[in-house]
Amino acid sequence: MLYRRLGRSGVKVSEVGLGGWLTHGRSLDDSGTAAIVQRAYDLGVNFFDTADVYNNGKAERALGVAIKGLRRQSLVLATKCYFPMSDSPNDQGLSRKHIVESCNDSLRRLGTDYIDLYQFHRFDPNTPLEETVRAIDDLVRQGKVLYWGVSQWPSTAIVDAAHTAARVNANAPVSNQPAYNMLNRDIEQSVIPASLAHGLGQVVYSPLAQGVLSGKYRPGVPPPPGSRASDDTSNQFMGQYLTEENLVKLEKVSEIAKKAGASLAQFALAWCLRLSNVSSVIVGATRAEQIEENANASGLEVDPALFREAEEILSA
Repeated sequence: MLYRRLGRSGVKVSEVGLGGWLTHGRSLDDSGTAAIVQRAYDLGVNFFDTADVYNNGKAERALGVAIKGLRRQSLVLATKCYFPMSDSPNDQGLSRKHIVESCNDSLRRLGTDYIDLYQFHRFDPNTPLEETVRAIDDLVRQGKVLYWGVSQWPSTAIVDAAHTAARVNANAPVSNQPAYNMLNRDIEQSVIPASLAHGLGQVVYSPLAQGVLSGKYRPGVPPPPGSRASDDTSNQFMGQYLTEENLVKLEKVSEIAKKAGASLAQFALAWCLRLSNVSSVIVGATRAEQIEENANASGLEVDPALFREAEEILSA
């Protein structure tokens, strides 16, 4: 496993990270989550991503149980706040009240004294940005949070956050967590340039396009039983990727991946990591074999010409 700096910060994260959005506390029980986390850790994964809203706190709790036997200093734990956690009008957004209370709740569920990377899950237009920046800076100064970042923020908000932090002499954001994969390259236009200018690294989610880039789906063939696409509670975000047109194109991309000596999934992850601004790609796993395959994408050397050939197929 190789490691990259998280933006301009000094902390290093594994090129492949483990997330638990659809698995921890949901499709995996505590023992299953612990087994996957342990295997990832053994493979050199140090970046573990979750959020308070994932399964309404159950994902954080499951991850907290899973890491109890691991050396805390070897982990980079990331979680998030923003989305409603109850019907209370203040139990949402990025007000000082919600940020502080959410952080304390996450610390309790994770069973740790500090969060390495605390991320704001979406931009909050209803809270003054200075309030948000000052609140997270206070948590950093208290030692409850080491670094902070954002997720799915537009480039304008990223720039404003960096400028606000500088203006009030607060700790600046070091990361952004966007969707990014071979089928969704939206962040290349403005988010990555803004992040480069202000020292944020990308920790991308859905690098395998909700599993569509895993190679398990074939054109004209029903989704395999037990796959995400066959589960109506998990496939709600797959529609933009799981099209017959994409699957036909991915058959050709799979052949290109073979030329690189890689599976389609490894090729897709390596494609994301081709950019220096991508600090880590976050993958999910329900079986040890999945995290083993994905971890092998770290350090994979691919001829850039093969990436260009794949891009041409997907953009046609």
